[in-house]
Amino acid sequence: MRCTILLLTAAFICTGCGDGVFNNDFRPNASGVDGQITVVIDSALWRGDVGDAVRDHVGGAIETLPAIEPEFDLEAIGLTSRAAFEMVQDRKNVLFVGLIDNDATPESQYLSTIFGADSLREMILGGSPALVARPNNWRRSQLVYYLAAGSPDDLTSSIEQYSEQIRYHFNEAERARLHMNMFDIGRQRGLEQTLMDRHGFAVHGQHDFFVAIDTTQFVWLRRVLSDTWRSMFVYYEEDGNPENLTAEWIVLARDALTQRYIGGTAGGWIEVDRRRPMTATEINFNDRYAIEFRGLWHMVGEENGRIFPFGMGGPFVSYAFYDEPTRRLYLIDGMVFAPNYSKREFVRQMEVIAYTFRTLEEEQRERI
Repeated sequence: MRCTILLLTAAFICTGCGDGVFNNDFRPNASGVDGQITVVIDSALWRGDVGDAVRDHVGGAIETLPAIEPEFDLEAIGLTSRAAFEMVQDRKNVLFVGLIDNDATPESQYLSTIFGADSLREMILGGSPALVARPNNWRRSQLVYYLAAGSPDDLTSSIEQYSEQIRYHFNEAERARLHMNMFDIGRQRGLEQTLMDRHGFAVHGQHDFFVAIDTTQFVWLRRVLSDTWRSMFVYYEEDGNPENLTAEWIVLARDALTQRYIGGTAGGWIEVDRRRPMTATEINFNDRYAIEFRGLWHMVGEENGRIFPFGMGGPFVSYAFYDEPTRRLYLIDGMVFAPNYSKREFVRQMEVIAYTFRTLEEEQRERI
């Protein structure tokens, strides 16, 4: 099945606007719950196969968390009133899913205004669903997706086929908003400059992170609160071998580093929990080929020659890549400990910090 993709934009949300105003846009920011997508859909479709496809493929399930959480919480809304439409217009992440048919529901009537051209309507009714992204549609810092098809089967198939793209862009939008929330106030530029001076790289320093360890080729940043902590370490190998960019290398290197530098109480140490799901994905990380690795860590100890778990753990996300100009092999790792809390948004915060990585060479190029 072919899907017509229209008006897709690479840069969805401004990520670094100190006063919150960009492109002379003075509209209010979008609102809503972090990590939530508002799905505008007819109630009959939501209760059927189309709704199941949205829940399974757009909401998804993150299995690399201690308790499985959806990648996005889903809020289903019908266009039953003007107030409902105004609420949709105010949301951060919006996904319209519907049919263009003769039995017009309010949702299909609205989609007909979006895909109003006769040729496009004929194409959709002929079996080529249409997918449109519109960033900052009604509000700033907003992403709206429109998906229309001529039949429920076509709609279900297109959701399954393009859900990865849809999730990717909503994740981009979520990280962009988090970036503004985390760094517009209280960013530690002095910490960043120290990293750049000593190691030739930096990541953004959130206001309450501190340097726990700064040694040869290894830096560990932490944020410790009364009942949670988050940490990020950056390790690099000079004259690194890009052929080492494998999931196996990430696990072995991570375990060696955490055992050496990140100890626990009673002589314990942190290592990857190999009993639980792990994922390795090839990605574009700041214009570099990288492997994104996700899993769970746990604290372990040794007694009478036997390794046993302490019962403490949490999720982590790692990024491994080779930086060709510096010939360095990097491993960036974000780790979360947050018992009794949902972990998804904490992990997303670690992603945001990781994506602020830049080298001295990159900073110098930007100044030219």
